[in-house]
Amino acid sequence: MLNQNITLMAKLYSKQTPKNNINLGPKEETVNFLLNYSKALNIIKSKSLKCELLLN
Repeated sequence: MLNQNITLMAKLYSKQTPKNNINLGPKEETVNFLLNYSKALNIIKSKSLKCELLLN
């Protein structure tokens, strides 16, 4: 059973992707959202507490 699963996984992950020039990069909108979120996120750490604040 284990060898069968490994063989199946090898078949799934060894297939080559088609060369159709598919753009797999993120959209500009997604990048901007993540950058703005990271700018607004403030993490405060103390001895026993970690507080995450989203500053709008």
